[in-house]
Amino acid sequence: MAANPQQSPLSGFARALVQAGRLKEAEAESLLAQASAKKTSLIEQVVSAKKATFLELARFAADKFGFPLLDLAAFDDANILKNAIDRKLIATHRVVPLHKRGNRLAIAIADPTNLRALDEIRFQTGLAVDPVVVEENKLGPLVTKLSESTEETLRSFSTEEINLEFSDEQAQDKADEAASLDVDDAPVVRFIQKMMLDAINEGASDIHFEPYEKSYRVRFRTDGILREVAAPPLVIKEKIASRIKVISRLNIAEKRVPQDGRMRLVLSKSRSIDFRVSTLPTMYGEKIVLRILDPTSASLGIDALGYEPDQKAVLLDAIHRPYGMILVTGPTGSGKTVSLYTCLNILNRPGVNIATAEDPAEIPLPGINQVNVDDKAGLTFPVALKAFLRQDPDIIMVGEIRDIETAEIAIKAAQTGHMVLSTLHTNDAPATLTRLMNMGIPTFNLASSILLITAQRLVRRLCTCKRPLDTPVETLLNAGFTESDLDGSWILYGPGECDRCKGSGYKGRLGLYEVMPVTEAIQRIIMANGTELDIAVQARKDGVNDLRRSGLLKVKQGLTSLDEVLGSTNA
Repeated sequence: MAANPQQSPLSGFARALVQAGRLKEAEAESLLAQASAKKTSLIEQVVSAKKATFLELARFAADKFGFPLLDLAAFDDANILKNAIDRKLIATHRVVPLHKRGNRLAIAIADPTNLRALDEIRFQTGLAVDPVVVEENKLGPLVTKLSESTEETLRSFSTEEINLEFSDEQAQDKADEAASLDVDDAPVVRFIQKMMLDAINEGASDIHFEPYEKSYRVRFRTDGILREVAAPPLVIKEKIASRIKVISRLNIAEKRVPQDGRMRLVLSKSRSIDFRVSTLPTMYGEKIVLRILDPTSASLGIDALGYEPDQKAVLLDAIHRPYGMILVTGPTGSGKTVSLYTCLNILNRPGVNIATAEDPAEIPLPGINQVNVDDKAGLTFPVALKAFLRQDPDIIMVGEIRDIETAEIAIKAAQTGHMVLSTLHTNDAPATLTRLMNMGIPTFNLASSILLITAQRLVRRLCTCKRPLDTPVETLLNAGFTESDLDGSWILYGPGECDRCKGSGYKGRLGLYEVMPVTEAIQRIIMANGTELDIAVQARKDGVNDLRRSGLLKVKQGLTSLDEVLGSTNA
């Protein structure tokens, strides 16, 4: 008597084949046992037994379970979301992430009844999963290719390619510690290297390793937004911290106070990436942040930064003056360093002597004398500046004006035939002048030495998937647009969704700038002890766009969204 499919102990794909009359129950059980013994899939065993072809089984699964059918041969491998899910899941469950739309992730899979695979992907990504049925014989090579490329990448970034550059007195001890870690903790080494490589490939600016009471997470800051990318086991938190501290020449035994260091990852003979390392003791272990210092960012050129043509002209005129001071202001992470380095690159010529004092020097610049200040050793900003003035400098860059002594020496240098560039942490250009007045700098010195102040912010750039928005006129007027702006000659865009931007609608960042030359009218306001508001009003009369207006121009050009500008500037 034939077995009743409804009473069959089989489940999933095997049960569906029995129910459809394509296999007998005994055949299905035998093929399942063979698949388990050979560590292959039921689908491969069915095809090997000549019960069906891969295409027939794919069509059956799509029809039976109501999922779309895709021919992988017609799918461009370059569009695969390689980093959407863990590579281990790809290899274990033989699945491939195809594309993402909103909060839904399409997964190529030969057996859509593999609920365990779908549940694990759903749990890891937090996304709804949409299975897309494909032929097993076309899926297998793609899974193998993705898995092998990951292993090759990890092998290519062996620890030998990380330039440790230990100081002489520490070299032997540190090398011994590093060697023991390499042997005992190879998975930790590979994990750290993979995080560094993924961050570089993604264009991230920072990597955060964060321990908590019952969990551990790794986050990347990409385009200014932090995103969790991994959750390694909590038990390896000490090994991660120790490994990073060894490479960075930090004290492994010291876990009670913050430490700062550097490491270098060599990508090829012609390119390497430096990382600035910062450790911070927290309640549950040491949090470590790696700042990625890509030297190519300083050589992009001024046109890549986002200055408007008139702003660029004013800035270039100022930096080519023989002497005076130029200040760049903005919050941490607003791109001040890249702006200063870009100006230094423009000025860096064989006949010019340039010296910088930084804390620390983030990007090596050939032809420029860069000094790391060290307060513990007594090499402070004022000490470095006094030494620079005895070194016959033409151009001086001070990483940051933090106190009145540094400000006074920098202004003295600007008044005695040197070009001085520096930064301050203020909200806008007019506030910079009042801040210096409040520090105690005489107004006469400010008026006679400062040539230009530029304030800046970074906003996310719209991806190519941007879409037009229909926004009420009142909203645009409230944002700062004028009636003349709303002439219908431009389109307001908002973020879209695509694989390139991973559904965020943004890819990369650009700067918003307030470039304020210190004109004679502003000098008179400074000399009269004018307020920040007085300076701002005069700057607008001089034609200076504030940060909000600069942002609105970027919106009109379709480069960023109105929400980004409103979120980063004050009206």
